[in-house]
Amino acid sequence: MRRSTRSSVAPKLPDPQGHFGEFGGRDVSETLMPALLELDRAWARLRRDAGFKREFATWLADYAGRPTRLYFARRLTERLGGARIYLKREDLLHTGAHKINNTIGQALVARRLRKARLIAETGAGQHGVATATVAALFGLRCEIFMGAEDVRRQSLNVFRMKLLGASVRVVESGSRTLKDAMNEALRDWIATVRDTFYVIGTVAGPHPYPVMVRDFQAVIGQEARRQIRVAEGRLPDACIACIGGGSNALGLFHAFRDDRGVELIGVEAAGRGLDTGAHAASLCAGQVGVLHGNKTYLLQDETGQIRNAHSISAGLDYPGVGPEHAWLRDSGRATYVTATDDEAIEALRLLTATEGIIPALESAHAVAHAIRLAPTLGRRKVLLVNLSGRGDKDMNTVADHLGVRLA
Repeated sequence: MRRSTRSSVAPKLPDPQGHFGEFGGRDVSETLMPALLELDRAWARLRRDAGFKREFATWLADYAGRPTRLYFARRLTERLGGARIYLKREDLLHTGAHKINNTIGQALVARRLRKARLIAETGAGQHGVATATVAALFGLRCEIFMGAEDVRRQSLNVFRMKLLGASVRVVESGSRTLKDAMNEALRDWIATVRDTFYVIGTVAGPHPYPVMVRDFQAVIGQEARRQIRVAEGRLPDACIACIGGGSNALGLFHAFRDDRGVELIGVEAAGRGLDTGAHAASLCAGQVGVLHGNKTYLLQDETGQIRNAHSISAGLDYPGVGPEHAWLRDSGRATYVTATDDEAIEALRLLTATEGIIPALESAHAVAHAIRLAPTLGRRKVLLVNLSGRGDKDMNTVADHLGVRLA
């Protein structure tokens, strides 16, 4: 494994305009600029406000179920040989994934800005469910934008959102996936910005969303850092997380990025294979461009048109990535690799069979890389894998892939 150096450490914050090096920024219509500037000022104040931080921590503990456990995957480790594998169990949170950390935080910001309506985009549905959940919790109106293809793949989560009181707007344009849902959510926000708060689900979009979402998710790494010191008496050799937009990965990485001995590894969706073009690997096989208000690595053609992404995992099926990940890639502080659909399915099956834990297909991409990496390392090495969500939502997709007909 490559060892990181302190000279490659990223800054703790972007510049005042939201840039991580050349990436990030606030490339949006003039109509949205007042709302973004209002949010930027509010977040600059609230992130330092002791009362806000206490309230956020209280909701995470009493409602979401933090801290989550750090679990030593003993049987998986024994099966693979080599490095010891620990799982950060975000799948144990209320709603079944890390998304609830961010939606609680943004809902608290929305209430302080006196916004009565929440909107959100969603792919796998977990962010939509988490947004609908906090809207119900705090008595806010809620509308979720979801691509028609993702509605088909994630019908259970669509039902959960409606049961929670949210309306679901099905997006039929484009590839009918996460990119198109985000496009429609941004259009809605332009028209309703006076009373609406847009709860972006990942570390992408215009400033200050990438840094705000990262800060809300940073609790993952903060807990894991303390827990691994108790379990092993030291820090891990590598932290591994899946990458779509990248919020769960930055949530884990942020607490470790000043530690030169800890490698940060993000795992993108290679889909049917990078050579097929049917993938979602923006960092490993993309180019620099602008999408959804920020400059980052994207899947695009020679003319700059956004290409459709593909992943068996709806939550990774996005043609871009958060700008801080782009900075971490180019700075050399983090390494980005890929796992295919088939590798993710096999990782899900192996973790399920050895540990009795069914991961989300998103998380299975991170597990797939740990399965590849662990046998190449000595038994004294430690890998920390972020299990960002549980796999209940994916059982129809997994069954279809395996040719199993469910009653």
